Amino acid sequence: MFEGVREDIASVFHRDPAARSKWEVLLCYPGLHAIWFHRLAHWLWLRDARLLARMLSNLGRWLTGIEIHPGAKVGRRFFIDHGMGVVIGETAEIGDDVTLYQGVTLGGTSWNKGKRHPTLEDGVVVGAGAKVLGPFTVGRNAKVGSNAVVTKAVPEGATVVGIPGRIIVRDERDTKLDEAECSKRQAMAEKMGFDAYGETRDMPDPVARAISRMLDHMHAVDSRIEGMCEALSELGSDYCARDLPKLDTEEFEALIDEADARPNEADGNASTER
Repeated sequence: MFEGVREDIASVFHRDPAARSKWEVLLCYPGLHAIWFHRLAHWLWLRDARLLARMLSNLGRWLTGIEIHPGAKVGRRFFIDHGMGVVIGETAEIGDDVTLYQGVTLGGTSWNKGKRHPTLEDGVVVGAGAKVLGPFTVGRNAKVGSNAVVTKAVPEGATVVGIPGRIIVRDERDTKLDEAECSKRQAMAEKMGFDAYGETRDMPDPVARAISRMLDHMHAVDSRIEGMCEALSELGSDYCARDLPKLDTEEFEALIDEADARPNEADGNASTER
């Protein structure tokens, strides 16, 4: 038992740079307290003292703001950071070295008895506010992004974001782009008056990546048109002498500002009515 307590404390130091001393961890980390409440409640649950287990679990929830059903199975070095609002259902199973942040729900989507909650394998990280719902498995070392809603199995090592949760797959073409190609894409984005969500290679975004593919295609079309114009000019045609109309980026910015202002006006009207 004491070895498990030492492991739990060590896991806090390993995953939270704000931890300064063992006394601070022992006294000021509700996530750690909730896990210890759960280990005792789970021990009672397995010995059919289920009412007492639920009462102890409820006491832990009242003191920490973290609700872990005593029937849930929790592995070693489990870490709940901040913790407020975390809910873990009865048939949830959590492996070793798993990390949950505040507001996470490991819930069910059915009222039927039996396995209703997810299984998190070793090394899984679930971001703040995420909801993992259903009797499926989140694979080893997978990551669930903040506020994602996951209702399907997640492969080992994958990253899931969004509502509904979708798996981010790193596109090999992004990693092979040289500086010249990156600068061409950036030039096309500036020409269109578009900032591709600050997309980076380290944090791919599905929407930004799709728009980047459109920018690449438009750049290829521009290059082909330029080649055709050169060929027509050599044949004596002046068809390409006319300039293409320029895009007025100020109009786009005005439309965006107007769209942003509408929700604010609606909020103001609602507060006035109240």
